[in-house]
Amino acid sequence: MSTATHGAPFAHPALFYRDEEQYTAGTVPFVRAGLAAGEAVAVAVPGPQLELIRAGLGPSGAGVRFLDMTEVGRNPGRIIPGVLRAFADAHADGGRVRIIGEPIWPGRTAVEYPACVQHEALINTAFRDREVTILCPYDADRLEPDVLADARATHPVVIDGDAQLPSSAYDPQGVIARCNEPLPHPPGAASIAFDAQELPKARYFAVQEAERLGLAGVRLQDLTLAVAELTTNSVLHGGGWGTLRIWAEDERIVCEVRDRGRLTDPLAGRRPPPRDQPGGRGLLLVHYVADLVRVHTAPDGTTIRFYLAR
Repeated sequence: MSTATHGAPFAHPALFYRDEEQYTAGTVPFVRAGLAAGEAVAVAVPGPQLELIRAGLGPSGAGVRFLDMTEVGRNPGRIIPGVLRAFADAHADGGRVRIIGEPIWPGRTAVEYPACVQHEALINTAFRDREVTILCPYDADRLEPDVLADARATHPVVIDGDAQLPSSAYDPQGVIARCNEPLPHPPGAASIAFDAQELPKARYFAVQEAERLGLAGVRLQDLTLAVAELTTNSVLHGGGWGTLRIWAEDERIVCEVRDRGRLTDPLAGRRPPPRDQPGGRGLLLVHYVADLVRVHTAPDGTTIRFYLAR
């Protein structure tokens, strides 16, 4: 498998595999090539695939950073800042960095999927011109054809068997625009409007509703933090007021904040701010505590919705 060489720009190929043999044939040599070139290597894939790569590498994998993507990438919006950027930035002075990341696997829900494909599209913006190679495996037998079509739209190169070809469907900006879809709320959601004077009331309302819906302990603390960050952002940057809604959906509590602001940076909440920057971490914190975050922004306002498992 050919990959970008030292000094070359960002590379982001997709790997289509159909069984364990194809998986290890596409991933293990990729890791070994990186180690042989002196590159820092990380592998962030679901647990069973993680063990396949670990077993295929044997003792040579001692220097590889292994992460279970079902844990660290439970929220797709956390993967760029918390997994990919965290590893690449930590090794930025050591030459090229090589990562295997598998954010989409059979079992991802229909609610999660738009955030997953949006993440794959945003990788191309987040790492443009950086000396990083990120290989993204896709289970071509078990994933739906639409998912594979999206993979061709978010990856400039697709590896399928012995073929490694440019994708004629590559259009990450089109995918980003398509994923910026309206987020209708259920008619039974509890809601409250707030402004600067009513921030404490809105936060208390969210906590009381979440408790009534079965949220407790650390998860309730996560909701309290996320609501505080989003409502404060609405007051400071979203026109001075907003609307907070909360409801239960399957086994999750869902909370959203709508305001009159507009996010112009598609990487907002996924771009770690400089350490000396005093603000700019609100949406990033929400991504870190939530199980899923969805965002819709338009000229007339922005909706940010987050999900927490009960």
